[in-house]
Amino acid sequence: MGQVDRQEQRGALELVVYAAGDEAAATALPKAGSVTIGRGEGNDVRIDDASVSRRHAVLHVGPVLRIEDKGSANGTFVRKSEDKGSAVETRRVHRAPGETFFVELGDCIVLGSVIAVVRRARHEEGTKASDEARRGAMSRVVVADPSMRALYEEARRAAGSPFNVLLLGETGVGKEILARAIHEASPRRGKPFVAVHCAALSETLLESELFGHKKGSFTGATEDKKGLFEAADGGTVLLDEIGELSPSVQVKLLRVLEDRAVLRIGAVAPRPVDVRFIAATNRDLEAEALRGTFRQDLFYRLNGITFVVPPLRERKAEISQLAAFFLEDAWKKLERKGEPSIATEARELLERHAFPGNVRELKNAMERAAVLCAGDTVLPEHLPPRIARSPRPSPDKTAAPPAGVVWTATQPISESDVSEALKGINERQRILDALEKCAHNQTRAAEMLGISRRTLVSRLEEYDLPRPRKR
Repeated sequence: MGQVDRQEQRGALELVVYAAGDEAAATALPKAGSVTIGRGEGNDVRIDDASVSRRHAVLHVGPVLRIEDKGSANGTFVRKSEDKGSAVETRRVHRAPGETFFVELGDCIVLGSVIAVVRRARHEEGTKASDEARRGAMSRVVVADPSMRALYEEARRAAGSPFNVLLLGETGVGKEILARAIHEASPRRGKPFVAVHCAALSETLLESELFGHKKGSFTGATEDKKGLFEAADGGTVLLDEIGELSPSVQVKLLRVLEDRAVLRIGAVAPRPVDVRFIAATNRDLEAEALRGTFRQDLFYRLNGITFVVPPLRERKAEISQLAAFFLEDAWKKLERKGEPSIATEARELLERHAFPGNVRELKNAMERAAVLCAGDTVLPEHLPPRIARSPRPSPDKTAAPPAGVVWTATQPISESDVSEALKGINERQRILDALEKCAHNQTRAAEMLGISRRTLVSRLEEYDLPRPRKR
C-alpha cells in the first residue's frame, strides 16, 4: 500500500498533549504541513510548561509523520509503540537540530517533561460510527453500583413516556450517557439524538443553532438555516448545562416547550417540531428558580421526571470496570497491540481516589496511562500524580499501626517524631514530582533531585514506591 493510500486510510488525526496535571489538550492536525510546538506565543501547539522551550519541535504531517527537534533545552524523545514493554533505549532527538524521526500512531513523544501522542481524531470515529454501533456502545455502559442499577432501571421505565426529563449531578458524572440511554430505550430511538452544550456558545450563536435563521436576518446569514430543534424532529434533544442559558434564550425555549413550534430568527411563521427534551445541569435549578436567576415556569416545564446521577466517589464498585473499559478504548485508539491490564496497586489507587472530576477525570487518567505504559500493565507511576498520591484510608482506632510505627497509650508523639514523619512525606512527594517531570526516567530524576541514581533507587524502596520500568 502506498504512503498516500495509508494517509487517506488513517483519516483525520490529532495531537494530544498531557502536561503535568491530569488534563489532556487535543489539537486537530492538518492533512499535510508543519505544526510548530513550543512554549512561546505563535506556535501552532502552545504548551505552557517550563520544561518546554519557546520553539521546541516541529511535527511534519504528510503521508508519514516526522518529529523534528529545534535545539530545545530539555530535549525531544520518541518511544516507538512497538518498543513498549521492551528494554530498548529511548531514541533521543535532543541536540540534533534538523534531524527528524518517524512517528506512528501511539508513539510516545516526550517534550521536556510533557508527554504527547498522535491518535485518530475522535470526531472522525464519530462520523464513521453507524447508529447500530452507537447503540452497541450504549449496551456496554458500565452500571455495577446498586444505586446506578436502580437509576438506570427507573430511567428505562421513564423512557417510554412522552414527558421531559431533567438530569442533575456534578460535572463529569455521565449525564449525557444516561440521556443517550433514555433515547435508545424510547420509541424515538430510530430518530436523531442531538446534544447541545449551552455553555459552549455565545447567546447569539446559541439562538441561531437552536432555532435556525432566515437568509438576511443578520450579517453573515447568507442562506436559510435549519436549527437543531428542527433537525432533531421526531427525536431527542439534550440541553446540557441548561443553567447557563441567558434570560432571553430561556423565554424562547419556554415558548418552544409550550407551543411545540420553532420560530427561526427573522421568520414570521413558526414551524412545528416533535421533540422530546432532556435537560442536564450541575446546578441546583430549583434553588436558582426560587432566587429568580432561572425562570420558574421553564424549570417546571423541564422538570417532568428528574433523575440525580451520583458522583463517582459514591460508586466505588464501578471504578475498576470503568477504568478497564476506558483503558481498552484508549488502547484501540492508539492502535497498540496486546491486551492491557491494570496492576493491583494501580487499581487500589484508583479506588482510593475521590475523583472530583468524576468519570471524565477517570477517562483522562486511563488515556494518559495508555500513552505512558511501557508494557501491557498499567502501574502506579503511569497514573496522574494526584491519583498516585491519593492518601490511604484513615485507620480506625482498633486497626494495627503501619509497619515501622509503634503507637502506645503511654508514649506521646514527640515534635521530633512529627518532624521526621513530615520530612519523609515531603521527600516522597519530591521524588514523585521529579519522576513525573522526567517522564519516569530515573537517571534524569536523580539529577534533578541532586542525588545519585543508586540513592534514588534506595529511596523508592524505602517509601514503597514501584520502580518505573525501562522505556
